[in-house]
Amino acid sequence: MSIEQLQPAPPQQVGVYVPYYPQANKKQMLPFAISLHHKGALEGQRKIEGGESIPFIATWNVSSLPADLCRCRIQFDGNAELSYEVLMANFEFIDFLIEVIMNFRRSRLADFSQSFYRKLLKLED
Repeated sequence: MSIEQLQPAPPQQVGVYVPYYPQANKKQMLPFAISLHHKGALEGQRKIEGGESIPFIATWNVSSLPADLCRCRIQFDGNAELSYEVLMANFEFIDFLIEVIMNFRRSRLADFSQSFYRKLLKLED
């Protein structure tokens, strides 16, 4: 399933997350991010400046509560040695999915943000 084919999540699933996203643009994308979250997986391409993009598959556990922990695993290029895992609250992960959707609408490329990769690789402060 492509990001462009996502249907918005029903209002009862969205309502519990609304307080976490005061920004209008994120609130607008929230129903689609929750829908993507409920898929439990995303195939994308990590854009490499000056090089070829690297395909990845991200998978995560699905839960409907914002404070529940989400474990996200990413495997790059179909290589088990290039697998990474990160644990965070659902509302934080859904914020990253909002960014994925916003980036996809701009660039037509399904990829996570730099801040997500910093967290994944434990490079953040």
